[in-house]
Amino acid sequence: MDEEKILHIRREEKKYHESFYENNRLFKEGSWLHKPVQSVLDCMSHFDQREEIKILDLGSGVGRNSIPLAEKIKKGQVVCVDILGHSLRMLKEYSKDYGVGEKIRTIQADIGDFPIDPNEYDFIVSVSALEHMKTEKDFDRMLHKMKLGTKPDGIHCFVINSQVEEIDAETNTPLDAFFEINLPTNNMIGKLKSAYRDWEVKQLDVKPLSFDITRNNQFIHIKTNAITFIAYNNKLESL
Repeated sequence: MDEEKILHIRREEKKYHESFYENNRLFKEGSWLHKPVQSVLDCMSHFDQREEIKILDLGSGVGRNSIPLAEKIKKGQVVCVDILGHSLRMLKEYSKDYGVGEKIRTIQADIGDFPIDPNEYDFIVSVSALEHMKTEKDFDRMLHKMKLGTKPDGIHCFVINSQVEEIDAETNTPLDAFFEINLPTNNMIGKLKSAYRDWEVKQLDVKPLSFDITRNNQFIHIKTNAITFIAYNNKLESL
């Protein structure tokens, strides 16, 4: 995909998300912001005996998952990375409203450019964000960087869209999908299995999803195979 197409996708996604976040309150019924992803929260049981943990949420948005994670940790920090400054400003406000402001750190960045130090995080989360890397090579490099940045006994939990179709809801005309990386489901699963062949895969599920959005006053029907992938770094010590 050429650079101009990537920039166009990101401009349109920025407009969509800023409008969506302004018109839908976090944890209020009526949108996908209503509740966090249960698979993400379920991973926290792994850390029940930990006094302190550090979490990285890549593509955090306004805190749909970050805030519930911060509520669950006794001591530590949730580092929230998003390309949209508007989303992070709202996240800061929500984190104060829910009493976890001191556990939340926000960083505005393209997740593909975000630096991760070795053995820095216990838990790395990314929901509907990794498919917005610029290229497949960037995606592969990011998986490697995240693995190196995870402590022994740490966990990764991703939800990644694959095989996405966008359709004009009024005319039933196929549209270009606004995703930088849009792989067939089997190809994406193959990438994940290959990248994590030295970790223990705890969960790998595929769920067909269908939903409607409005983009530039156009009603769009989206179909996707959402992959939930959870892997455990079962090494006992750092390399």
